Amino acid sequence: MHGNTPTPPTVVLVHGAFADASVWSGTIRSLHSAGLAVSALANPLRGLSQDAAYVRSAVRRFDAPVVLVGHGYGGAVITQAATDADNIVALCYVAALGLDEGECALDVMSRFAPMPSTDALVTAALPTGPDGELYLRAERFRQVYAADLSSRVTDVLSVTQRPIAPGALTGRSGPPAWASKPSWYAIATADRMLNPTAQRFMAQRMAATEYLLDASHAVPRARPAAVAAMIREAAGRGAGV
Repeated sequence: MHGNTPTPPTVVLVHGAFADASVWSGTIRSLHSAGLAVSALANPLRGLSQDAAYVRSAVRRFDAPVVLVGHGYGGAVITQAATDADNIVALCYVAALGLDEGECALDVMSRFAPMPSTDALVTAALPTGPDGELYLRAERFRQVYAADLSSRVTDVLSVTQRPIAPGALTGRSGPPAWASKPSWYAIATADRMLNPTAQRFMAQRMAATEYLLDASHAVPRARPAAVAAMIREAAGRGAGV
């Protein structure tokens, strides 16, 4: 007799702006070593409602409990994507936006002291629309996004960064999933993109289990084992072990 062994959760990772799913590479290796199934989604970065709808539809494919993890802007996406997804058992925020109902990303960022990133953004014109796309200036990328990584690494990251549509930062969130699901939050204390004070505010507002990590905004890449440890804790709780 095998008994009713709970199905182990699948970890679904959602990256933020100015990055792609490879930001999770070290974290994925740690999670795989712990025996967890992982999926790293390609966040479209086109708009909050569209991005959340994409993640929601992707999560529904999994025939298992899901721990949903967001980095940076990816936090805003998972907050909205998880509201009506019954198979999501826990949320993990990694230096991420945990918005409340009616808030947008710029609301939270403007409530706290500005970060060096505010003057490091550049808008590139798009041939198909008037709004353009936001990038981080290559010469400022390491300083504001990943000061704890080597220039050899950040020189590559700066030219492979994924831009975000400006409208994604002004899209207003619906009812937050963190109000009804257990949440964890890794606060990056050396973050120059998203004010660590804002991160602490959001973590406390959602009554999250907090992890304090001495890291830049690139915390999944800079501290992958610590991020994975937080996710494993959430996965253990979600699986009922």
